[in-house]
Amino acid sequence: MLSSTSLRFSVLLLFLSSLSHSSCSRPSVQESFAHCLSLNSDKSFPFFASIYAQYNSSFTTVLNSSAQNLRYLLPSAPKPKFIFTPTSESHVQAAVICSKKLNIHIRVRSGGHDYEGMSYVSEIENPFIVIDLAKLRGIKVDIQYNTAWVQAGATIGELYYRISQKSYVHGFPAGLCSSLGVGGHITGGAYGSMMRKYGLGADNVVDAKIVDANGRILDRKAMGEDLFWAIRGGGGGSFGILLWWKIKLVPVPQTVTVFTVTKTLKQGATSLLHRWQQVAPFIDEDLFIRVLIQPSGNKATGRTISTSYNALFLGDSKRLLQVMSKSFPELGITIKDCLETSWIKSVLYFAGFPNHTPPEVLLQGKPTFKNYFKAKSDFVRDPIPESGLEGLWKKLLEEESPLMIWNPYGGMMSKFPESKSPFPHRNGILYKIQYVTLWENKYEDATKHINWMRGLYDYMATYASKSPREAYVNYRDLDLGMNKNNGTSYEKAIAWGKMYFKGNFERLVKIKSKVDPENVFRHEQSIPPLAVSKRTKKCKKCNKLE
Repeated sequence: MLSSTSLRFSVLLLFLSSLSHSSCSRPSVQESFAHCLSLNSDKSFPFFASIYAQYNSSFTTVLNSSAQNLRYLLPSAPKPKFIFTPTSESHVQAAVICSKKLNIHIRVRSGGHDYEGMSYVSEIENPFIVIDLAKLRGIKVDIQYNTAWVQAGATIGELYYRISQKSYVHGFPAGLCSSLGVGGHITGGAYGSMMRKYGLGADNVVDAKIVDANGRILDRKAMGEDLFWAIRGGGGGSFGILLWWKIKLVPVPQTVTVFTVTKTLKQGATSLLHRWQQVAPFIDEDLFIRVLIQPSGNKATGRTISTSYNALFLGDSKRLLQVMSKSFPELGITIKDCLETSWIKSVLYFAGFPNHTPPEVLLQGKPTFKNYFKAKSDFVRDPIPESGLEGLWKKLLEEESPLMIWNPYGGMMSKFPESKSPFPHRNGILYKIQYVTLWENKYEDATKHINWMRGLYDYMATYASKSPREAYVNYRDLDLGMNKNNGTSYEKAIAWGKMYFKGNFERLVKIKSKVDPENVFRHEQSIPPLAVSKRTKKCKKCNKLE
């Protein structure tokens, strides 16, 4: 009989021979990578089953599995040489070591929700590979200590479900879309319906484990407070590969209340939304009322604008009605509009699942939203006048399927200083706007939709925050600028860096220059390291790098 070591070696030989197109040919990228993994992995694992080359029958299925924006799955979009799906932490370590050794550019995907596809597409470097963390989705909930460890490949829906199985009175304040990958989601901040009560998901992280540019696994103590600060809001793909987050659970009542009330232009939507801007950021912090804005109707009946007030209240309907009667009577909600439910059922409600859907659906971890789309974001510090809203309606009615989502700030979000984490959009922000335009036909001309979106963004410049015009890093927008040609540049990156991070950008550059000076982790909008000889010259606030 063969020993386990001999068997492993024999299987490796079979795998490498199957990858070869000629016994005398030079090893391919995936052959070299597979061999390097075998030398650097600490477990006897058939890793060949986790490498999907372009000619592999499963390649397209794996590539498409969690990708959300179909624009980046078109044949014209760059494709990775292969996808590697590690099943252990040591495999991620080995992947980083081998990518450096073989000079292979890597992209890392946890949930595939990157709006510009940067976790699985490279517009600036070829060849490249994708390290897909989908098989690393462990969750360990510890109710006694009000914490949980969650792996980067798990979805936020899976995390919510596992928490709810342990307790009806614990939750976590993160995203509303249940298929978000936990790894990337929290690196950008992670907002949700409890942000006014508890802040962002990133504000409630107490530890983490990452693989750094040298292939080492570091927890909070080992990485130090600077790097721990950077990964909680500094955006994904710049500082390392997230393996685990340790999060702090927050208390939720056994009964919460949700409602959705829709108003059209004929029902006074303009004046009501103007009033919402003055109320939603300052109302009771147990109440989160976002607004979904989109055209409704058709050519036969006439198109109009619908504004849907979609809310979560951390309490029962009786107290909710008291709060609304005092602070926002103009919306006119009644007991008939209210649905009392559990926190985990409210997760399903906001994710758009039908009533009576069992929470187990969250374990599927599949994107419920797959479209061709272009998105942008803004932060608003002063109410938009009614005249501005009327102009906005005209712009929305020009497009086929636009959507805007206005998310209120205030509450706990106003109590954190801008420098608490790289996410700086705190005190003074009334609400965040997400702009999206959608289309379903892959043969449709994307240019007209993208140009319309750019026109809408130009129109909103008058009303958005200024100096800089702030943007949310988890809604990546390559229109703001991008790195070029196999590298990153401080001069280029400052354009979008200030919009995403404001004054925190300089600190992020300093940390990047220290922990990843070779720029192993990079993409179109990654944080740039400064060249050693230039670090004290280029960055005025980074003069203590060494």
